[in-house]
Amino acid sequence: MESAGKSVEERIAESYRQDEDMMILVFAQWCVNHGLDPAELYRKAYPDQPGNERLTRVLELTVPKEEAGEIPDQTLLGVLSLFGNEDLAIVVAEAAATLGPDKK
Repeated sequence: MESAGKSVEERIAESYRQDEDMMILVFAQWCVNHGLDPAELYRKAYPDQPGNERLTRVLELTVPKEEAGEIPDQTLLGVLSLFGNEDLAIVVAEAAATLGPDKK
């Protein structure tokens, strides 16, 4: 019985990690689409944290902005908030506010 419970916990944890990776990918692709450096924005939001290796890994999955679909600012902000990344959401909102109409 215990192993089945552990299995469920492991599946939940794995599902969360996959969802979190998707959130990181949405963030990274939004940055690429707007000509911003995702690592720089991440450092601005979390200056006390070392580099994010998951962000580095997920960056390899991004595509050039010409190949990417549009990611609305509000969609990204919602996804970041869903995962409790309020500090990063603030930095993203500030960056989005400084983008000119030609960058959006």
